[in-house]
Amino acid sequence: MNFAFTDDQLALAATVREVLAAHCPARAARTERTPAWSRLAEIGLFGLLVPEEHDGLGLGLLDAVLAFEETGRVALPGPVAETAVAAPVLLAGDPVLGKLAAGSLRVSVRIGDQVYSPDADLADLLVVERDGVPYAVTPGRARLTPQPGVDRSRRLFAVDFDAESGVGSDGVTRLTAPVAPAVRAVTVAVAAQLVGAARHLLETSVGHALTRRQFGVRIGAFQAVKHLLADVAVAVEFAAPLVYAAAFAVDRELPTAGRDVAAAKAAAGEAAELAARTALQVHGAIGYTEELDLHLWLARVWSLSAAYGGTALHRSRLRAEILGSAGPVRWP
Repeated sequence: MNFAFTDDQLALAATVREVLAAHCPARAARTERTPAWSRLAEIGLFGLLVPEEHDGLGLGLLDAVLAFEETGRVALPGPVAETAVAAPVLLAGDPVLGKLAAGSLRVSVRIGDQVYSPDADLADLLVVERDGVPYAVTPGRARLTPQPGVDRSRRLFAVDFDAESGVGSDGVTRLTAPVAPAVRAVTVAVAAQLVGAARHLLETSVGHALTRRQFGVRIGAFQAVKHLLADVAVAVEFAAPLVYAAAFAVDRELPTAGRDVAAAKAAAGEAAELAARTALQVHGAIGYTEELDLHLWLARVWSLSAAYGGTALHRSRLRAEILGSAGPVRWP
């Protein structure tokens, strides 16, 4: 059996990488909330999972997973995973998917284990789960309350709205699509972003270790530093295949999909957090300052590690599935 990515999947990731390199440098991530959004829309990123009858590409999550890894590699701001992955599932069959595919509709979601809606102030549409039921809410019908967070370029909001009056009109619509598939898909996309962020942090740390000198020698020559970086490399290489396997399972609705998604998010979160800690150790105190761009990736890792369920939650789900102590892994 061939587990390699196809040429088309690799080409898509390469195209996204080129666009982000040109239009989302670190300085843009410092000052802009949605850099490269229009460029990514032009190459079809937001229509990857949208059916062809709604002007999308009709691809699967596995086709897109490497592209989302690239968005994590540059710490791309904005509700990208929510718009490109969760929204096509939650809004299935809605004509608004055409606008979604064109990149002219930004969507923020609060579903599953999400406590707050990321980048809700940028959204043209909010999807909020309440008592297991998803609602599509226009910004004019929602009350947004900013919440504290570690990542200034991924702002969090509490969203409140009246679900009893005006449902089906005036900006509040009860959706019929099941929430669980969307939760699984967006969790995998976020896990891929964590892998991308971890890869960048590893590359940055290695580069610093090869140039920074102490006692007249490069710190990369020290055995302790080598071991730290090697541990990160191993963690990332173990996490990435789990993310790809989870994308495969979600696409094919395999019975193991819940277990696979939990394993992917837990492993990706652990690898990215290890990469962040190691980057701080290798860079020293300057890593905490805004003088370096490093803080952008540190904040993004800490934010995404908690998104759609943290490592501890997914480890507990995975343990329950393996030991059979609580039946199948359940998703809200």
